[in-house]
Amino acid sequence: MLDAEESRSVAAPADEANRGDMQTIAHWIDGKAFAGAGEGTLPVTNPATGVVTGQLRLATAEDVRAAIASAAAAFPEWRDTSLARRTQILFRFRELLNARKEELAALITAEHGKVLNDALGEVTRGLEVVEFACGIPHLVKGSFTENASTKVDIFNIRQPLGPVAIISPFNFPAMVPMWFFPLAIAAGNTVVLKPSEKDPSASLWLAELWHEAGLPAGVFNVVQGDKVAVDELLDNPGVKAVSFVGSTPIAKYVYQRGTAAGKRVQALGGAKNHMVVLPDADLDLAADAAVNAGFGSAGERCMAISVVVAVGSIGDELVAKIKERALTVKTGDGTRGTDMGPLVTQAHRDKVAAYVAAGESEGATVVLDGRGIEADGAKDGFWLGPTILDNVGTQMSVYTDEIFGPVLSVVRVDSYDDALTMINANPYGNGTAIFTNDGGAARRFHNEVEVGMVGINVPIPVPMAYYSFGGWKNSLFGDTHAHGIEGVHFFTRAKAVTSRWLDPSHGGLELGFPQNK
Repeated sequence: MLDAEESRSVAAPADEANRGDMQTIAHWIDGKAFAGAGEGTLPVTNPATGVVTGQLRLATAEDVRAAIASAAAAFPEWRDTSLARRTQILFRFRELLNARKEELAALITAEHGKVLNDALGEVTRGLEVVEFACGIPHLVKGSFTENASTKVDIFNIRQPLGPVAIISPFNFPAMVPMWFFPLAIAAGNTVVLKPSEKDPSASLWLAELWHEAGLPAGVFNVVQGDKVAVDELLDNPGVKAVSFVGSTPIAKYVYQRGTAAGKRVQALGGAKNHMVVLPDADLDLAADAAVNAGFGSAGERCMAISVVVAVGSIGDELVAKIKERALTVKTGDGTRGTDMGPLVTQAHRDKVAAYVAAGESEGATVVLDGRGIEADGAKDGFWLGPTILDNVGTQMSVYTDEIFGPVLSVVRVDSYDDALTMINANPYGNGTAIFTNDGGAARRFHNEVEVGMVGINVPIPVPMAYYSFGGWKNSLFGDTHAHGIEGVHFFTRAKAVTSRWLDPSHGGLELGFPQNK
């Protein structure tokens, strides 16, 4: 993910020649568009053309407080809204989103750059969480024990937290927020979403869709902004929980500052995902998977495969097959039927290219160089084609750092044990995969590997909505993963009630500790 320094570098004012009568993108508070008091702006750019398409209004701390106040005011009524009514609104939102998902996908492509079918896939995966949240009456059911003690009943219930914040990254402007807000809203919470400043329009589109679905004003709010907005969400006592996805340094910052303020925090960080290929694997299947998982969305996925671990003597054949397939990938404007789009900003494109140069200078073999790609798109687009580096060492920066671009590093090892040791020593633990036809090796791998999400002959093991999404080690700060029943539990808290209705036989004083009888 983009780090703080890079974010600042792309936040310079747009060229006056590019300004024109472009749209102004602001906030959504209390059920309507909200301009805000801040005068600071950032350019929003189409990565396929390099043209600035909008100016983003940055929220001041006062603007964020207004969003939190709206969420706090809406919470009591929404908390007490029946599960039946909440579910009806969720279903209505689901139907609207499904009917108009191509519209949202086009917005994503225009600001992120990923190709249209990839953007549509993002929306569809987010839609799965909305569908899961439609089952909220079952997911928040409590428990009841009758006569736990004589004429004493005990029951357990789950209740919403209050206003919660979601801070989401640029690479999935629709799907990642939808990992969180459907469950938060269904469970009775209110939401303040702070999307990435690089592709903010999807968040406002979703806010308008909620409004159309009948969600009461103040239940879903959007504030655009930078660190000022983030810090207010982390510090403000009106926010009860924070969900974050981004780079590891920022995830750690969000976790530490949020928990210091007494909040519940789930902060998902960066990744360095390895794909182990054993000698018995189907190499054609493995090569297809490496290209799909390494270059899809230009590698700007936290679940992208960035390291292929070739075990034994298969390295030369596997690399040749990967190169053969990568050469067929068509890079260009995502609206033109291409396979892979641009990187999100010029600064990020240059940073990824610098990693390729560093790998080459440190001794890696450049099997395929995407730095000079002739893309099917505007000359000022932020292009970098599929790139393959072989003979990568674990000390090289292309291995140690999260590059977040279409760069596939191949590391060669002698044995399964060497591959496992390498993965478990890596500070990241988001996703991994193994390709093999040996069931015993596969079972051993998913048992022994220290990674949160594991694929067996599946290169991008993103679980379905009814399972949790989350990594280990430096890929997650906090104990709770996204969506699934863990997500429901994150946005609710348990309350145990012990009940006894008046009975004269239980009168009298008794100062000893209560005993069950």
